[in-house]
Amino acid sequence: MEHITIRYLSTCAVLVGCVGIAACSQSHVQYVPSANAESSIATSPLNYGLVYSFGAPPDGGQPYGALTAVKGTLYGTSSSGGANSLGTVFSLTTGGTEKVLHSFGKGSDGQTPYDRLIDVSGTLYGTTGGGGKYVFGTVFSITTAGTEKVLHGFGNDSDGRLPQAPLIDAKGTLYGTTREGGEFNCSGEGCGAVFSVTTDGKEKVLLSFNGATGGAYAYAGLTDVSGTLYGTTSSGGAHGFGIVFSLTTDGKEKVLHSFGAGTDGSFPYAAPIDVNGTLYGTTTSGGKYGGGTAFSITTAGKEKVLHSFGSGTDGKDPIANLIAVSGTLYGTTYDGGASGDGVVFSITTAGKEKVLHSFGLGSDGSFPYAGLLNVGGKLYGTTVSGGANDYGTVIAITP
Repeated sequence: MEHITIRYLSTCAVLVGCVGIAACSQSHVQYVPSANAESSIATSPLNYGLVYSFGAPPDGGQPYGALTAVKGTLYGTSSSGGANSLGTVFSLTTGGTEKVLHSFGKGSDGQTPYDRLIDVSGTLYGTTGGGGKYVFGTVFSITTAGTEKVLHGFGNDSDGRLPQAPLIDAKGTLYGTTREGGEFNCSGEGCGAVFSVTTDGKEKVLLSFNGATGGAYAYAGLTDVSGTLYGTTSSGGAHGFGIVFSLTTDGKEKVLHSFGAGTDGSFPYAAPIDVNGTLYGTTTSGGKYGGGTAFSITTAGKEKVLHSFGSGTDGKDPIANLIAVSGTLYGTTYDGGASGDGVVFSITTAGKEKVLHSFGLGSDGSFPYAGLLNVGGKLYGTTVSGGANDYGTVIAITP
């Protein structure tokens, strides 16, 4: 897999699913599993079903981000669709009733959001990969009723550019990453940055990646562990295949691990998560079979490959972060599985992996790009493609 091809996304085009907005059906459906369900669902060993299939504008389409729950309602973003065909924020009940809250793309508004929203005291915050005052993306807020506000437009001077990751909230300040921009140049473009932004829009670049041993191209968000931020870059490091780094909130970076030696993973696109003081994450490539890895790493930098993806009908190319539920890790792979359209998997912290569902048969979703969300023991996720209209889906699975 070319590590940039999947996520190096244009801010004016959709790379997965329908070739053009008009090429797809404008209808959308809600799905409830039944005895007559499509074969991919009927044969699933778990309680699995489609919650929603996205349609054409004015509905959203191609959701690359994970979901967020607020008082039992799911909220998310789609990278295409909406009134301006440049993405949406939507709400969705767990029973499958969807509502477009905001359509991106008018004036200096953001365009094409690629990742999940976060809830801060009842207000949602997110990023867009394009649009804004300088056309290189935005940070925005939106109420659950749909009132949206651009807080910051990226791209001026040595600011970051093209954010594709979610924000995190650490003691009332938001932190995030940008894929490009910053102080240092990588092949004619900035190497990426880490930034902070207040909820009223005051932004500051904390770190510009240097493109060498300090990493480059941050597609992943951050994780806060006791006041220290942890993240990954998809490139740079000692071997050129990405790093895990720590960062103080005043901008002091430390490289904890450089990927790419031997059968180690390479090209991480997701932030690690903290489970009892140990970090767990994924890489999109590398490992024993070349299909990516799940790994653990201590905060001191001791890394271990827990599982190598890509053997047989196993999933491969995990792009999203993991989540932990009762001590077990769950995630998705963009590719692989019985149909080649990705999987949902579980993995223990000791490295025992199991494919829970293979996407791609019938009107099932396909190509899950995002991680999962645990709501009361049921896991909800999105797929970029598939569903009744090939615009992507929201799925639910009870492990």
